[in-house]
Amino acid sequence: MADYETDILVVGSGAGGMTAAVTAAAGGARVVVIEKSDLWGGASATSGGFIWIPVSHLAEAAGAEDSQADAFSYIRQLTDKVIPDATIWAFVRSSREMLEWLETNSYVRCRSIPYADYRPEVAGARLGYRTHDPVPLDGRLLGAALEQMRPSAPAVLLFNRLAFTMDDVHPLLHRPPGWWRVLLRVLARYYLDIGQRLKSRRNRFLAAGNALLGRLRLSLDDHKGAVWLNTPLVELVQRPGDGRIIGAIVMRDGQRVRIDVRNAVILASGGFEHNAEMRRTHLGQSWNPDWSGSIESNTGDGLAAAEKVGAQTANLDSAWWGPMLKLPDEDQARLLTFERALPGCIIVNQGGRRFMNEASAYDVAAVRMFESDRPGEGTIPSYFLFDRRYRDRYPIGPIIPRTPDWIQQKGARQILIRADSWSELATRIGLPADVLNDTISRFNADAVDGKDSLFGRGDSPYDRYYGDPKVTPNPNLAPLDQPPFYAVPVYPGDIGTNGGVVTDENAQVLDQRHVPIPGFYATGNVTASVMGHSYPGAGATLAPAMTFGYLAAKHAMKQTTDVPAVAS
Repeated sequence: MADYETDILVVGSGAGGMTAAVTAAAGGARVVVIEKSDLWGGASATSGGFIWIPVSHLAEAAGAEDSQADAFSYIRQLTDKVIPDATIWAFVRSSREMLEWLETNSYVRCRSIPYADYRPEVAGARLGYRTHDPVPLDGRLLGAALEQMRPSAPAVLLFNRLAFTMDDVHPLLHRPPGWWRVLLRVLARYYLDIGQRLKSRRNRFLAAGNALLGRLRLSLDDHKGAVWLNTPLVELVQRPGDGRIIGAIVMRDGQRVRIDVRNAVILASGGFEHNAEMRRTHLGQSWNPDWSGSIESNTGDGLAAAEKVGAQTANLDSAWWGPMLKLPDEDQARLLTFERALPGCIIVNQGGRRFMNEASAYDVAAVRMFESDRPGEGTIPSYFLFDRRYRDRYPIGPIIPRTPDWIQQKGARQILIRADSWSELATRIGLPADVLNDTISRFNADAVDGKDSLFGRGDSPYDRYYGDPKVTPNPNLAPLDQPPFYAVPVYPGDIGTNGGVVTDENAQVLDQRHVPIPGFYATGNVTASVMGHSYPGAGATLAPAMTFGYLAAKHAMKQTTDVPAVAS
């Protein structure tokens, strides 16, 4: 006899799992979402919250020109050859449907924004309006659930605590005339919320991933869906004979609890980025969990449970890669996004040489670190170099411009290396001084000319998105010639793994024969992503998770079973 029965059991409370839960609950299903940790929202809640959706109704309303054929072609060229066309088409066609459905049937609201695709040189790419930004939310609407939501990562907060929107980014980063009004607005939203400031540092103005997950939670609550925290999955229950997944064993309040399901289990438990053993087995050069910007509870439990019931896996060597800063006083590493594109910085290897276009998409930058790592010219770590002018103008992770080094966060002070000359800095970090000086001299000459002769930094529309428009002739280039000079180490890490169980176009989990396991679906980073080893654009992580969560719930609602008691 089961301890609990439901129609749909969702494992994981990130964007993919919550989208599945909302879709099923709105269709009349009884839904339980189980979450391993004491906070709901998963890695999605900590993220920028972007959703990459081609040809959305919102993009059309903004006047953007796009086509599903171009979107399919773009993904097809970038993703792995083994990803079926049918799966790509399912994403391209259903992502628009998913977003329209959420905007009609839930509290989810987004804006299509002019953010360039990560590979603008590939046929089918667009220079904007496939990336969608969640509309901010008043956190008070969540009631008690607000304090239990996983907060935004410090990397997506101003001064590690202030929520801001995409409209705030460029004024705060580039400081055009009137930028201080934007800063005052951001400060006022936080510090004038007196009641909350007396209780907690947590924002009640929710933006980015917190806004998206908050909107999904409101929607699930409206449809009486349940969210159980501190409830890790132990194992899946499989019916003898046909192998159908008919439930799960979980831990709740220290006790083993069996949950039987009438329709399906939808696995959305995230990746294995914080499992040291799995990283060493599958992720090669990026073996260290400390280099991940994802959440500590993503340790591959769901993947292991799926494998035990015969699920096929693929692409376990893949992740959403990026160059990361690791601060000793923070649990999560920080992704270097805009910093690398700004004028007045470079990245060098342990031989003192540049080896890539620093402004390229972050997955490309990390892969270049893997590919370029060799004796005498190691790139793990590499060094992010900048001068006083850059230091005064732009933030670097948590390092605040125009403020003394001694006032910075302790972890930032620990990794920040400073010297009065490039030769001195080279000595301090173990680089050959003559090579580094030659590297700086060549880059400075290129910066004056406005043309990166080695790697073409600033040639791409994607590079220029974060470039400083006040800097000419190239918004991504400026000489590094104002002492003192600085360095911080950079590691090739990730914001989550994206290899795992293999699914079909309905998000059904496939077994070793490539046949769907009845009653079993999966979405998000526990699966082998439709994007394969590629990263097409901002939000290409969350969009497939949400789309296939939506498809999983729709398909599962049509599948029912009488669940007999089975000994666990």
